[in-house]
Amino acid sequence: MSYKAFVLYKEENSLHHKIENLEEAYWQDGDIWIDVAYSSVNYKDAYVVKDGSLAEKSPLIPGIDLAGTVRESNNPSFQKGQAVIATSYRIGTGHHGGYAQVARIPSEWVIPLPDGLTLKEAMILGTAGLTAALSIQKLENNGLTPDQGPVVVPGATGGVGSLAVNMLSNLGYEVIAGTGKDDKKQYLLQIGASEVVNRQDLQEEAPSSPQKAKWAGAVDPVGGNTLSYILNTLKRGGSVATSGFTAGTNVQTTVFPFISRGVNWLGIDSVTCSMKERTDAWHRLATDLKPTIFQNESIQEVTLEELDHVFEAMLAGKTTGRTIVAL
Repeated sequence: MSYKAFVLYKEENSLHHKIENLEEAYWQDGDIWIDVAYSSVNYKDAYVVKDGSLAEKSPLIPGIDLAGTVRESNNPSFQKGQAVIATSYRIGTGHHGGYAQVARIPSEWVIPLPDGLTLKEAMILGTAGLTAALSIQKLENNGLTPDQGPVVVPGATGGVGSLAVNMLSNLGYEVIAGTGKDDKKQYLLQIGASEVVNRQDLQEEAPSSPQKAKWAGAVDPVGGNTLSYILNTLKRGGSVATSGFTAGTNVQTTVFPFISRGVNWLGIDSVTCSMKERTDAWHRLATDLKPTIFQNESIQEVTLEELDHVFEAMLAGKTTGRTIVAL
């Protein structure tokens, strides 16, 4: 029996992809076969397909997230028909991923779907939701509470940003959302932002001594000059959790925010974090961190055939919210 998949080919001087029908023998090693119900689209997926540098093999089935039901398992901890989630690790970069009707995954990369989430909701969250949850958990572990002041979220219309805005708001935080999309102000207010600021107001071209303290914390999926500015405007003891680099990988700063205000720059790794961290975050995503935007108009559902247009729009900064792939 064959299964439909989106397959990326990386050759010496070119990248191309196509939808193919593949036999089971195509899949790599793994002790769990999963009938994939949904995958999702993340910035990393778009980068894998359009840039190619993160694709570790060719041919490759991209898709760093997937949710579905167990078809067959050699691990007694997982039973046929059980609903499961698999995200990150090398899925969709070095191991065939979620853009296929069937996936074969090592069981150590798989977690049971928590009570309180459907398979579709799990992929609306996906790596973006996991990253937002890990960011909030780490900020809380470093002392952040709602009574300390506002939390700023740059890149707020993206996957991580929009979910973080909604989650933080639901927890009682005052959330300042940053975006370069003037037409999305009302959307950000609707999902929980207390205030929306232009991304130009969250950037700094060169490091300086700490400026006026504004934020108790920050969820930062963008990096670059925005992160430089946030480090210089955090309150004493404040923390920023950084998970992405859509605004660039270079960050200019000095030692002053760290030694004069004791701020914390926290790295978020949703790719190789421990299974305990991952499982704890997913259980919170099914309970107190569960977003209230699952029916929001910013949730888009597409097919494999429509993926290429989504990738182009995402890399051009023209997408809002989350896009899921129905398999």
